[in-house]
Amino acid sequence: VQVVESGGGLVQSGGSLRLSCATSGRAFSSYYAMGWFRQAPGEGREFVATIMLSDGNTHYADSVRDRFTISKDSAKKEVYLQMNSLKPEDTAVYYCALSLGLRIATIRDESLYDYWGQGTQVTVST
Repeated sequence: VQVVESGGGLVQSGGSLRLSCATSGRAFSSYYAMGWFRQAPGEGREFVATIMLSDGNTHYADSVRDRFTISKDSAKKEVYLQMNSLKPEDTAVYYCALSLGLRIATIRDESLYDYWGQGTQVTVST
């Protein structure tokens, strides 16, 4: 399974970015959930958002709700994270993660996820 993120970059505060996550090597429909996590310098990895493959339900961290939107394109086998109204505290490496739903963990827990990308850097300047 391959997971490849793209779309990161440098943006001014208040700006927008759209991250993409391309997947291959496994049927898209086999996944339970697909999520985004982020890790700021010197901090642990934290949950950002996830989308359930079965019904499209979405879940967000409180810090990004109403600013970020997660979506998927099953035909392209891709997941997206639209980020609006970006803030300097959103600066982090963003990771795409795929879950088969076989582990005992909540959707906000990184241990639920089986496959991870290499990450893409998002930097928000003041």
